[in-house]
Amino acid sequence: QVQLAESGGGLVEAGNSLELSCEASGRPSSSGAMAWFRQSPGKEREFVASISVSGGNNWLGDSAKGRFAISKDSAKNTMYLQMNNLKPDDTAVYYCAAGAGGITATPTAYPSWGQGTQVTVAT
Repeated sequence: QVQLAESGGGLVEAGNSLELSCEASGRPSSSGAMAWFRQSPGKEREFVASISVSGGNNWLGDSAKGRFAISKDSAKNTMYLQMNNLKPDDTAVYYCAAGAGGITATPTAYPSWGQGTQVTVAT
């Protein structure tokens, strides 16, 4: 059974940084792409970033470009999301997702999801 465990969320002031981690178990790191999504109250789940099996390819959503970076450590079976220059609009629950194919922004392509970690950015 695939399990994804996010960590690293918290409360930060605008302009600061956070790094989220997602540790996968029950799933080889070579299984397929992984991704980060986020969801704020009353809003739809939003694509943040996706990374390929090799880590050589990634895709950042519009809200992440220029501020966030996605990476992975295959040896640790862990994916990361480095978030810089955080803004109040980044406040959301951030979810880790894992799939069997290539990088994509489509949530339904990822059958496995973590429980989420809350990120709150204060003004």
